Amino acid sequence: MTPGGILDRTWHHSRFEDIARLVTLKEKKGLTISLAFPTLNEERTIGKEILVMRTELMDRYRLVDELAVIDSSSSDKTRQVAGRFGARVITSKTILPKYGSFRGKGENLWKSLYALEGDIIVWVDADISNIAPKFVYGLVGPLLEDDGISYVKAFYQRPLRTAVHPSGDKPAENIISLTGGGRVTEILVRPVFSLFYPELAALVQPLSGEYAGRRALLERLPFSVGYGVELGHLVDILELSGSGAIAQVDLDVRIHRNQTVSSLGKMSFGILDTLFSRLEKSGSVHMLRELGEKYISLERGNGFHRIRETEIPAAERPPMIEIGEYREKFKK
Repeated sequence: MTPGGILDRTWHHSRFEDIARLVTLKEKKGLTISLAFPTLNEERTIGKEILVMRTELMDRYRLVDELAVIDSSSSDKTRQVAGRFGARVITSKTILPKYGSFRGKGENLWKSLYALEGDIIVWVDADISNIAPKFVYGLVGPLLEDDGISYVKAFYQRPLRTAVHPSGDKPAENIISLTGGGRVTEILVRPVFSLFYPELAALVQPLSGEYAGRRALLERLPFSVGYGVELGHLVDILELSGSGAIAQVDLDVRIHRNQTVSSLGKMSFGILDTLFSRLEKSGSVHMLRELGEKYISLERGNGFHRIRETEIPAAERPPMIEIGEYREKFKK
């Protein structure tokens, strides 16, 4: 169980910047590629993301065959903006309605497997300010070059907007630290991987929101509906296919909306819930007591603190290959 293997499948996006070559590889192998943006109230950034990808990767080069927005019932104009810029827009709860609906990114990803047609699925977060074609071609490049790779994660520098400028003479929102993003990874996930899954500790950003995979693998994975989906994928792929199926690509810099510390606490709760379920399922640990179902935080009032309990979705969707409608649609 050495952690170095994935580093042998770590590349910079510039290796794959010849998009015409990737299109040739795609056509030679008879593959199709679907790009999906999971969204919830992203009207400020989703239009630009769609425009860039459609212009460069569908109109100029035929790398992407399908582009869709899978929306969690946004209350802003996300769906209208996405439709205006030419995306296929699908509300998550309308996909496989027989199975109900949860609110969460993992739910959107799971349902997108049924809604999309591609042999390769690319997921890109919808809050990226510096979106560029490399966020897609960098991820599909390894899959098109190497049939032994089935899942590709992005990594990048993640600038962190500081909450308070130390001198107090500039607006906080204009101050950006070049490092500091990926806090949950370094404080929680990497130590956990080092303890239980050292092969995965070589992933620079295991929780990155941009990744691509082959349908033949993705349909075999269960999906946590909430924050634990990325960790769950990696652990399950390790068990199913080994770390050799995983690669990672450097996309340089990603600028996006940073989460508050409170939000990161909720994220960590969901990730730990997924982790413990995987460890117990594999027989690596045995839980001697039932885990709590709510995230407990403290809110500070005027001279006092009060407890706030938040329910974090812990539900998990089964592998899509187990869904009858999916098997019928894709002739499985």
